[in-house]
Amino acid sequence: MNEALTRAALTAAERGWHVFPLRPNTKQPALHGESACPRTGPCTRGHRKWEQRATTDPDRIRAAWAHAPFNVGIATGPSGLLVVDLDVLKDNSSTDAPDGAATFEALCERTGRPVPRTRTVRTASGGLHLYFTAPAAVRLHNTAGTLAPLVDTRAWGGYVVAAGSTINGAPYRAVGPALLRPLPDWLKTLLVPPHPVNRPPVAAPATGRRRPYVDAAVVRETAAVAAAREGRRNATLLRAGRALGRFVASGDLARTEVEDALQGAGESAGLSAAECRATLRSALDWSITHNPASTREAA
Repeated sequence: MNEALTRAALTAAERGWHVFPLRPNTKQPALHGESACPRTGPCTRGHRKWEQRATTDPDRIRAAWAHAPFNVGIATGPSGLLVVDLDVLKDNSSTDAPDGAATFEALCERTGRPVPRTRTVRTASGGLHLYFTAPAAVRLHNTAGTLAPLVDTRAWGGYVVAAGSTINGAPYRAVGPALLRPLPDWLKTLLVPPHPVNRPPVAAPATGRRRPYVDAAVVRETAAVAAAREGRRNATLLRAGRALGRFVASGDLARTEVEDALQGAGESAGLSAAECRATLRSALDWSITHNPASTREAA
């Protein structure tokens, strides 16, 4: 077992992934904490956490794993990875509720994208880890439920248990595609925190004046989204976005006006910010495509 885990750690390191030991048969780091730090060795100049001590050095890996059958942790940030963690329902959860794989698939469907195919690891509990190369231009951190229920991400400040490790005798093992893909742009957009101060100013309608029925439509659709009941919220938001999107195509509304109004209504109804952004992007893109500006005079 120790030899197999050492190979798993070395294999991950060969990919350029920074590894560190986890306690045998657990997910817990096997490295000392700050309160117990001896201030010697790698911590001579101050305590170094697991993320800082994770390594790709094969000599250090062999020396560490020679002591015990440690599970293998991959520090996602230093490794240039973002891992999407699709969790499973806990034993005492309702069996009718969707798991992380289902809610992630629903998110992909709402945004009009296929479920990404990339290197995948099945966890000991039956969940899935989707590995992506992280974008170099932005430093992403961990999220919990931001994309969808039971869907977390691990990047800087996080780690995942590597394939070859075991929890209570159940293995982490690679399944499906072995090729590592870059993080899709649409997922990156959902994970990058919004910066309202950097948003462009709302443009004036191209007509130079507001038509009364446009204002009435905004009020009507915003109210419908805010009042939507659970189970109908996303569908209502999608319909409202498509309805108001035709006014964006005609020039009667700026896209940011619609996004701001419906984003606030969706969040007040109980949807997450990420869900609202994804649904609105899909709805407005569809509506603008299917309502070209040439239809403006006929409206």
